[in-house]
Amino acid sequence: MAMQMVDEAALDHALKVAALLGADGAEVAVSTSESLSVDVRLGALEGVEREENRAMSVRLLFGQRQAGASTSNLTFLAISELLERVAAAARVAPEDPYAGLAESQRLAQHFPDLRLHDPQLISPQSLEELALAAEAAALAVDGVTNSGGSGASWGAGSSIFRTNHGFSGYSSGSSFGFGLSVMAERDGAKERDYDGRSVRWLRDLPAPAQIGRNAGERAAARLGARKIDSCTAPVIFENRVAGRLFGAMLGAISGPAIARGVSFLKESLGQQVFSPAIDIVSDPLRVGGHASRCFDGEGVAVAPRKLIEAGVLTGWLLNTASARQLGLSTTGDASFGGGGPPGVTATNVTISPGPEDLEGLMKGAGRGLLISELFSPSFNANSGDYSVGVAGHWFEQGARAFPVNEITIAGNLKDFFARLVAGSDLDQRTALETPSILIDGVTIAGR
Repeated sequence: MAMQMVDEAALDHALKVAALLGADGAEVAVSTSESLSVDVRLGALEGVEREENRAMSVRLLFGQRQAGASTSNLTFLAISELLERVAAAARVAPEDPYAGLAESQRLAQHFPDLRLHDPQLISPQSLEELALAAEAAALAVDGVTNSGGSGASWGAGSSIFRTNHGFSGYSSGSSFGFGLSVMAERDGAKERDYDGRSVRWLRDLPAPAQIGRNAGERAAARLGARKIDSCTAPVIFENRVAGRLFGAMLGAISGPAIARGVSFLKESLGQQVFSPAIDIVSDPLRVGGHASRCFDGEGVAVAPRKLIEAGVLTGWLLNTASARQLGLSTTGDASFGGGGPPGVTATNVTISPGPEDLEGLMKGAGRGLLISELFSPSFNANSGDYSVGVAGHWFEQGARAFPVNEITIAGNLKDFFARLVAGSDLDQRTALETPSILIDGVTIAGR
């Protein structure tokens, strides 16, 4: 509490200096973070790292000109000097007709407790035990011969964000996690795989033996991988890699991309992009969510909304600047600029699951390619053309037949989205929650 009072005093001072300098708009924030991580490999401790950071970021606007900066020196003298330099830079910056603070009537007024911060601490010894237990479980799997390393970490942070037009908001959060990668070997051939988890609350961490065993079994299952002949066949993206496709979609509906005309979905607003079975929801107010928040990076109030409803694209992801450029209103999707102009981000995005799990999707498809890893994607944001190297399993009669690697799939994401069928196995380990997805008739380049 004492440190928070110091931060608030620094923020008050920054806003007073901004007013004395004649700034029309001012955003200031103090962010504090600390983290602890432990790395092990083959049963031995490799490193322990602890970090603590405190910094102030500032953005000043003089008319339509803006500039920003950040500093870790929070003395009043250093803050005053920083703002003077930022003001000088802003006065000579090129005019941006869309620059400005968010409209006052859009600012958040209510700040529900989203249960994002676990006050419990964890010792380096406990983190080491988590990492060691996960690695030991993986190395116990038949065929696993080596470890790429296992790590566990804890982090916590808080931020106070204020503007000169009346907004003040506080946020805090924590994370606990661990992960590992291991290698399996047979007849001189080697394959690797990985697993891990990150959660807000320590009590929600899964058993490390479960995660380690899964990483080991996945690596061993890839032994004997081969190429396949080039063909056209159904393709299933496993849930933990399916998010890559939806990540491209989120980028394509971001306001800056639409305003610049560099999006393959720029003409798709109000149109059928997915099948009517697909809903995609963004929920920043989800209790305990990976990316939950009470206000966006400009202080704007946030609310859940459907980005895709019954397959139809309902709107863009907008911050204030991109909304003004498009003649629209912000959707509360600004990301914090950290001293620069705000960006755009979606929060806690969930793709609606379908009725069949992964095994059910394979049975329904009969034969095809199950993708478990992606390599070096090539993506044209303007056209949606997409190709990527993949590894996984070929399946026949609805069951895995043999592992495959060194192959490529290609197509257009608009075509993929239109034919996409969602599974029921929703992966909830990140802020983009996706089930496994099936796409029929995909071009596969093999030998």
